[in-house]
Amino acid sequence: MNIHEYQAKELFDKYGVATPAGRVANSVEQVVEIAKELGTDTVVVKAQIHAGGRGKGTFKSGFQGGVHLCDSPEKAGEIAGKMLGEVLVTHQSGEEGKQVNKVLVAASVDIDKEFYFAILMDRETERAVIVASSEGGVDIEDVAENTPEKLIRVPIHPTLGLQDYQARTIAKQIGFTSKQMRPAAKLFAAAYELFMATDCSMVEINPLVLTTDGEVIALDAKFGFDDNALFRHPEIAALRDTDEEDPREVAASKFDLNYIGLDGNIACMVNGAGLAMATMDIIKHFGGDPANFLDVGGGATEEQVREAFRILAGDPKVDAILVNIFGGIMQCDVIAQGIINAANEIEMNLPLIVRLEGTNVKEGRQLLEESGINLITASDLGDAAKKAVESVA
Repeated sequence: MNIHEYQAKELFDKYGVATPAGRVANSVEQVVEIAKELGTDTVVVKAQIHAGGRGKGTFKSGFQGGVHLCDSPEKAGEIAGKMLGEVLVTHQSGEEGKQVNKVLVAASVDIDKEFYFAILMDRETERAVIVASSEGGVDIEDVAENTPEKLIRVPIHPTLGLQDYQARTIAKQIGFTSKQMRPAAKLFAAAYELFMATDCSMVEINPLVLTTDGEVIALDAKFGFDDNALFRHPEIAALRDTDEEDPREVAASKFDLNYIGLDGNIACMVNGAGLAMATMDIIKHFGGDPANFLDVGGGATEEQVREAFRILAGDPKVDAILVNIFGGIMQCDVIAQGIINAANEIEMNLPLIVRLEGTNVKEGRQLLEESGINLITASDLGDAAKKAVESVA
């Protein structure tokens, strides 16, 4: 799960990570009011969407940039008026862009130097890793490609945590002076505490800045949380903004379905992540394009299968549905009954290709044959993918 920058900064305030004062607004009037209350000569107005590259983005209205420095409350309101309700396109949002419903109004700071700092979960070493660089304010991928020597990685012991000497060493390695190392190390420690306490998968501060007054401040933030740990953090789960997510994925999450939307036209319903990946691959092999990744899991119920069909059939991009089930724990007759229930409840005007194999496969096939549903049966995965591609040709 991702959150907005303003929500990230609220977490920073809670855990003692230094960040500029500011508040979120969803109207021009609120923007002007907040800018006045901040009492600074200049404020920054930042579009709030779940995508990076906002500063270089372009609104579909033609207005340039999702981050602007404003020298008066009135100017801040004017700029916000050009952002709110408009669609911002960045290199991370995709061509469709994202609508801006909120803006962050924050006090500006005079920047002396920009750095990069992040804490990530490294699956290979099974521990948190700090990634830092003297090159901040730019895409870290560019730094890794062009100047990898400026990127450092420090693994953190899972029981000892971030040690004081590690924090100071990181600060020194990325360019903080002896005088600046203490506030930098303090920020690193606070960020690590936040990372562990809220079960994050990522905390990225880019840029981390040194101000002309010698302060070390997190100027921008990007968070990712471990979805599997959200049951422990209802206050974090409450920060979810479903308006920023694919509505198909939101609908699937309500029924614990593992769904990721794609741009193709052949929908897939499969049990098992590996089999789902193989199904998408073989669709591509035969010249088709999968519309989604959908793993109903090993113990899906009839209700989950029915709702999965609703999501697939309700996607306007979908021209055919391929069901590929290899029953182990999953029983083919349960899948078959779910297909029948879905077909009886919703208008199924799409080609439906079904391949069943495994536990209770005879019962499942019999249910489908006796249901009267118009479907195409397949003998194996290759046969199923080929028939699915032919059905939309």
